[in-house]
Amino acid sequence: MTPAEGPDVRARLDAIVKAYDVRGIVGEGLTAETVEALGAGFADEVVAPGGRIVVGHDMRDSSPGFAAAFARGATRRGADVVAIGLCSTDESYFASGSIDAPAAMFTASHNPAAYNGIKFSRAGAQGISLDTGLASIRDRAADYLEQGITDVPATGTVTTADVLADYAAHLRSLVDLRGIRPLKIVVDAGNGMGGLTVPAVLGEAAGLPALPLEIVPLYFELDGTFPNHEANPLEPANLVDLQRAVVEQGADLGLAFDGDADRCFVVDERGGAVSPSAVAAIVAVREIERVRATGEEEVAVIHNLITSRFVPETIENEGAIAVRTRVGHSLIKDRMRETGAVFGGEHSAHYYFRDFWGADNGMLAAMHVLAEFGAQEAPLSELAARFTPYSLSGEINSVVDDVPAAYTRIVEAFTGRADFDELDGLTVTGITAESEPFWWFNVRPSNTEPLLRLNVEGADAATMAAVRDEVLALIRT
Repeated sequence: MTPAEGPDVRARLDAIVKAYDVRGIVGEGLTAETVEALGAGFADEVVAPGGRIVVGHDMRDSSPGFAAAFARGATRRGADVVAIGLCSTDESYFASGSIDAPAAMFTASHNPAAYNGIKFSRAGAQGISLDTGLASIRDRAADYLEQGITDVPATGTVTTADVLADYAAHLRSLVDLRGIRPLKIVVDAGNGMGGLTVPAVLGEAAGLPALPLEIVPLYFELDGTFPNHEANPLEPANLVDLQRAVVEQGADLGLAFDGDADRCFVVDERGGAVSPSAVAAIVAVREIERVRATGEEEVAVIHNLITSRFVPETIENEGAIAVRTRVGHSLIKDRMRETGAVFGGEHSAHYYFRDFWGADNGMLAAMHVLAEFGAQEAPLSELAARFTPYSLSGEINSVVDDVPAAYTRIVEAFTGRADFDELDGLTVTGITAESEPFWWFNVRPSNTEPLLRLNVEGADAATMAAVRDEVLALIRT
């Protein structure tokens, strides 16, 4: 690697180093040279000389080359790299947690094929953000791009490891599915890493005993060009194939994973999408009951500020402490550690578990849903309805050039009718009489795209729709 020329090195790094990870277009902001410098900077920031770094990657065409470049940079600065190859993001967290080493996972998650990125962890699968080390990694990488990487006298080594079987066995040790009733499940892997992990965890591909599950695979072929649909189940259009297949197959439910398989979305037997907030509430109840049975009395559960109001209500009804947080996986991992929370749920379908080093794991959340659903006889639509008493809009994105101006329009329109807080973006909660239906909404800018994200909830569909339409008109003026 030769020193880069030009004054734009730091500007290019600023463009791809986001609040919680690295994300950019391959060949533009994200190049092998940049990745090698980030590997060197990561080793300097988080690894003592001779320490280990886990490096894994998804199925995108650029990912193996980027993982190799990162390993080059890290070993030049004295780190020993454990290369785990193709894996899901939560599998990289497992490796980080189980061997207590920092990790770098190459993936752009649900983003289109032109993108790639890096999700970093400190040892024990702990998160890294701009405030907790990522800015320093970025600045060290900029120095290396400008001046070249200096090799330490004792450079590191690269060894390979396959952790899939151990990962699958660990998840099965956390949620026992052996005694549930037989279930037929359609799984849409979206050509992402779920095509590797689902057969290992829910099937027999890792050498584990068969479970009472019939898996109908949809798009299990690993293909980073995403030939069937984008691997982003948060967008309703990307659930259509799964919804159709569940109904056609007469399945009990469907599961959809995003590209790096750390998020999981659920579809009921009618093809209806189950709210991630409902999933969070279901898992929260199970985790609270589990630790209470072991004698734990002070139980905390985290939810971010855009989950349904029913999530904190459920937590508190179980006698646990509901901890409200901002959106963002590194931040929530930090709060999991600070509070000792047993579980954390985000409405984006990220689910965090204390027994998984506080990291998020969509597969583990799916297993909890299967365990709860499979222990009773009602259809999933009926079970989900009990955990979805209110009406949520889902996340609605708008391209906004001037976010402060949009905020001003909203505040002016709702002053006197609502309370405001700015924990994360702008949350507006209606001031209503006891006889009036409640409502609230949150608007916040994206960390990675020029978008303003809106989430609305109301006590009923009509209330939610009225608030949603009024706010959208203000945002898009």
